[in-house]
Amino acid sequence: MKENNVEFDDRHIVENNPTKEELLHWMEISGLETKKFFNTSGVLYKEMNLKDKIKDMSREDAAELLASNGMLVKRPILIKDGKVLVGFKEDSYKEIL
Repeated sequence: MKENNVEFDDRHIVENNPTKEELLHWMEISGLETKKFFNTSGVLYKEMNLKDKIKDMSREDAAELLASNGMLVKRPILIKDGKVLVGFKEDSYKEIL
């Protein structure tokens, strides 16, 4: 983003967790399945055995869990013009920017 002179707010999600309300909003406007917001390759995700638990979790419960620990949240999250991208995919970033 810096290379393309795109202004952005850099928020360290691990230190400054998104709130439950933010996460619910992002889930709603993104249209992504809840699992996409989890850092599925993270140690904490694996230690908590969330792979099987997420399927039965409501969005509310998932957002509350994600808000409790930034290490559970997939990064980066890009929010621009009512669109939300989770994880880095260069082609998707180019489209939205």
